[in-house]
Amino acid sequence: MSITTENTFETAIEQALVQNGGYTVGDSTTYSQELGFFRDEILAFLQRSQPKKWEKISAIHGKDTENRVLQRLYKELDLRGCLDVLRKGFVDYGVRFQMAFFKPASGLNPDAVEIYNTNSLKVYRQVYYSKRNRNSVDIVLGLNGLPVATLELKNQFTGQNVNHAKNQYKDTRDPKEILFSFKKRTLVHFSVDSDEVYMATKLEGSKTYWLPFNKGNGHGKGNPINENGDYRTSYLWNYILQKDSWLQILQQFIHLQTEEVINDGKVYRIEKMIFPRYHQLDVVRKVTKDTLENGAGKNYLVQHSAGSGKSNSIAWLAYGLTSLHNASNERIFDSVIVVTDRKVLDQQLQNTIYQFEHKQGVVQKIDKDSTQLADAISNGTNIIITTLQKFPYVIDKVGEVPDRKYAVVIDEAHSSQGGEASKKMKEVLGVVDNDATQEAYLESDEDILGQDIVNSCIEKSALSRGRQANISFFAFTATPKYKTLQVFGAKDEEGNPKPFHLYSMRQAIEEGFILDVLKNYTTYELYFKLTKAIEDDPRFNKKKAAKAIGKYVSLHPHNLAQKTEIIIEHFRSIVSKKIGGKAKAMVVCGSRLHAKRYFEEFNKYIKVKGYQNELKVIVAFSGKLKDDNYPEGVLESELNGFRENELPQMFEKEEYKILIVADKYQTGFDQPLLHTMYVDKQLSGVKAVQTLSRLNRMCKGKEDTFVLDFTNDRETIFQSFQPYYEITTVTDETDINHLYDLKARLDDFQVYWQEEIDDFANIYFHPNTNLNNAKNQRYLYSFTDPSVERFKGLEEEKQDEFKKSIRSWTNLYSFLAQIMPFVDADAEKFYAFAKLLQIRLPKRDLSETLQLSDEVALEYYRLEKIKEGSIDLLKGEEGELSGVTEAGLKRTKGEEALLSEIVSVLNERFATEFEDADKLFFDQIEAELMEDEKLQTQAKANKLDTFKYAFEDMFMNKLIGRMDQNQDIFEKILEDKMFGDLVKELMMKKIYRKMNE
Repeated sequence: MSITTENTFETAIEQALVQNGGYTVGDSTTYSQELGFFRDEILAFLQRSQPKKWEKISAIHGKDTENRVLQRLYKELDLRGCLDVLRKGFVDYGVRFQMAFFKPASGLNPDAVEIYNTNSLKVYRQVYYSKRNRNSVDIVLGLNGLPVATLELKNQFTGQNVNHAKNQYKDTRDPKEILFSFKKRTLVHFSVDSDEVYMATKLEGSKTYWLPFNKGNGHGKGNPINENGDYRTSYLWNYILQKDSWLQILQQFIHLQTEEVINDGKVYRIEKMIFPRYHQLDVVRKVTKDTLENGAGKNYLVQHSAGSGKSNSIAWLAYGLTSLHNASNERIFDSVIVVTDRKVLDQQLQNTIYQFEHKQGVVQKIDKDSTQLADAISNGTNIIITTLQKFPYVIDKVGEVPDRKYAVVIDEAHSSQGGEASKKMKEVLGVVDNDATQEAYLESDEDILGQDIVNSCIEKSALSRGRQANISFFAFTATPKYKTLQVFGAKDEEGNPKPFHLYSMRQAIEEGFILDVLKNYTTYELYFKLTKAIEDDPRFNKKKAAKAIGKYVSLHPHNLAQKTEIIIEHFRSIVSKKIGGKAKAMVVCGSRLHAKRYFEEFNKYIKVKGYQNELKVIVAFSGKLKDDNYPEGVLESELNGFRENELPQMFEKEEYKILIVADKYQTGFDQPLLHTMYVDKQLSGVKAVQTLSRLNRMCKGKEDTFVLDFTNDRETIFQSFQPYYEITTVTDETDINHLYDLKARLDDFQVYWQEEIDDFANIYFHPNTNLNNAKNQRYLYSFTDPSVERFKGLEEEKQDEFKKSIRSWTNLYSFLAQIMPFVDADAEKFYAFAKLLQIRLPKRDLSETLQLSDEVALEYYRLEKIKEGSIDLLKGEEGELSGVTEAGLKRTKGEEALLSEIVSVLNERFATEFEDADKLFFDQIEAELMEDEKLQTQAKANKLDTFKYAFEDMFMNKLIGRMDQNQDIFEKILEDKMFGDLVKELMMKKIYRKMNE
């Protein structure tokens, strides 16, 4: 048999499932296209496993029993769905039939074990599912005659991969077919090749949402090389789909999640079938297995990144822990206590576990007082949900009942944001035995707030009492500190604490669940540098460029008003166009007072500029703040005009664009529309990770994020993220000239023609263009077709070089476009063209279906640029496309000048037309500073932010020493703060750079 056919791959999977997985081979011709199941197998299962019930129903229906029972089952599947029928069975004329028997939690009932073995798992190959065509699906997995999963396989030796399988589901698997109908029959669909697995629980054509179902490879995406010489993806059929595993997933993991969405005053119910991702299934199974082996009294740390689905992982683990029985068939835990502030988790746990258990009262929420908590613990409630603030009471209460065993699952992802809750938790921190270890522990946490208070509360409570034989802790976190690892981590062979289970930030980013917040991370210095570094002194609108560059030159790190201007103008000109015009930003301040003053300065600037209809700002800080304007103190609610607890909901509204924070909302705050963060606060370590990670949530149309940091250096941020990231993330400083160098290199390939790019742009950027319209898509294809054909004519080595270069160019431009204070129309047009061209370039040895797979992202980008009004799309217009109003009407071009001439005008504004003698004054001060040995030592030993303190004192001494030589300049530096600050800053950076060369 040839190894280069899919048939070989199918056979390998079938053999594995039959030989080791508990399956038998099914006859695919017995599939009923009308009923959507394998009728003969269902009848055989019911008669074999429930003979007395079959006799009873036969007495009722007589000769028509088989058809009547199958029709009843068909209606129940249509009404309730396959999952519910598998778990609860169906009733016909008062006779209840089970459609599956799941493994009991304990082995006390031998009859239950025996009947579990009556389940029939079958693997069906090439099932022809439709009456309308001859399409077949590669593999269908059946349980007692009901189809529960489908697999499309691709053998990479044929030149196809997992993406072709996904496209096959998209293009040729009609969701209206009963086999693929959401929740009514198959519950999950797998796209599989030898390297990767993807899954979907709802087929919706091009809208189908595929999730990776991979183990991870070196803390990144994908799968590792199989050490046993098997396929990388063999874990799917050798482990996941194996009988006990598969039936456990059907019983205890898959569930239907229902959300209510309000749109135009109407309430819509949205249903999602939740199937565990690999790392979720893996953590629950490994933790429960270890707990089964070791019993109560052991701690577990689960480090799962944002985007990992912690809510579901916690729900599955909580349920799994309640089901654990030891060798004597005794429950390992009397109660599982989930400690969280995540409001949605309560209802989610209730709904999820109700689907598993089919009864109420399994989960109890503690929302009153410690007495209610004590009663729940005393009564042995299976799962108890309580808040972080009640954590110390949990420890006290469980300590009162020593003969019981407890699992405490700690979710610290969403913690209280300050105020009274933080105050109470701070009080809790003092209730610790004052031995030397705990005193040192306390001393290191003087400034903890928000999530750190939660961590410390948990850690210190655990430390104060030591490990207790009747309590196990299961702590979930994305960013464990060293102390968290010490308290909850497992020791490796060298004695270092490690998380018991890891789903890294890197893997979450590579798998597309969160965005990389460091990809577009820019310090103020780099921002300032890039705004001026424009190759070849190009021509731009004089008024526009002068205003833009003047703004950046005049910005000083300690001038609140100027920071306000750059933040708001950057937000208006760039950020506000992101995510289809829905993007929001956060300003992170160093103190509550800074936050309040920023809020006042923002509102003042917005009013002066007349931006009131464009954006509103919100401020967040804890407690009452006193200053000169408010001697009695003011609350954030008084400044905002609404209650403190309403802030998250208010920030969701379209008119509120910028949130100014001081400690609050830097952790545990999920707002997917947050795109940009302006940082004016020193950050390092876990605080930096938690804060910047507010931007990483995904949403439709969100392709990237942006950070403008006024305070921190790149190395500090890099070192903060590295322990949680597993890969280098902060790249070297960008040279804007590289953009133009790279474009010139791309031009040399002669793959595209400028005329084609212009024609493309006239369609793509036109306000009336709908990319989902077939006619418009046809145009976009026709304008890129010639480039694709020319690319095919290149040598293989040249093709690789072109693809790498065009990818680099689009990534670089996407970053720089968030910084440049000018509009480069040609670059905008080429970016849109290149993004689509990249999608269309053929992959080597792969025959991909032609598609516009990135149309959502392209549509949002198109809207962004149209709203910005940066490109003239009116065909036939002459000249550059840089002077267009938002209404699309051409303006009279402003007077243009070379950039060097504009900078000269700015210099004239400070009256600094220096003569040679004046320039000598600065040169002599610079020379004296360069020769100072103390300053040299400071420059080599410190970063620029620290060096400036030594420099400013020395600079002032040298300036005073030479005041007699040039009284005019001396007075201007002292009296004109803006001018003096700029002189000091430029000279400081120059000297620091020279001393470190």
